[in-house]
Amino acid sequence: MPRNCRSVHLPDPAPMPEPEAAPGCDVCAALARQREAARAIGDTTTVIDRNIELRRHPHGTVVRT
Repeated sequence: MPRNCRSVHLPDPAPMPEPEAAPGCDVCAALARQREAARAIGDTTTVIDRNIELRRHPHGTVVRT
């Protein structure tokens, strides 16, 4: 039996601004350098991954249980 359905094309969500490295944080600085190196060679997957890591990197946050 033939299928009577069409493909659905979803628009890209509004892009988030890129996170910035926290001043004085060596980890953030390294992630930002890796992001720029990836961007220079067109590796968008790594650029996105480094942005996620920068957003999730804690800066002196203490988790109490």
